[in-house]
Amino acid sequence: MTLAAARLAVPQDAASVEALRVAALVEIDALRGGERYPVRTLPAPGDPARPLWVGEIAGTVVGFLAASRSGTTGTVDAVYVDAQCRAVGVGAAMLDAAVAWMRAMRCDAVDATALPGARQTKNFFEEAGLTARLLVVHRRL
Repeated sequence: MTLAAARLAVPQDAASVEALRVAALVEIDALRGGERYPVRTLPAPGDPARPLWVGEIAGTVVGFLAASRSGTTGTVDAVYVDAQCRAVGVGAAMLDAAVAWMRAMRCDAVDATALPGARQTKNFFEEAGLTARLLVVHRRL
């Protein structure tokens, strides 16, 4: 029996999601490229074009995943799980829900990003079968 579950976010999740978003910012701000990572803004619960899922353990919200699509490609726009709740299936449950949505939206591929140095995120996506296909380089002007 798994304790991890995912569901679409509802307005009552706003405070929990915001607390997790702030925690995510603390982690990503220490990584190269963190200042441009899309977790800075998340969709509102109920946005059909950019759904937001929450991940739970025993009914407590411990993660979020935002997704969107462009044409036939679905995108994981942002994903975060509380540091003390990782490696127990919360992220996988949210990703499974997002991929199911993408399939229902007739997507034929899924994209996601991981910041340089975010080894856990990279490993998470690779374990889910996503492989690198593009490296984005950047320089401030």
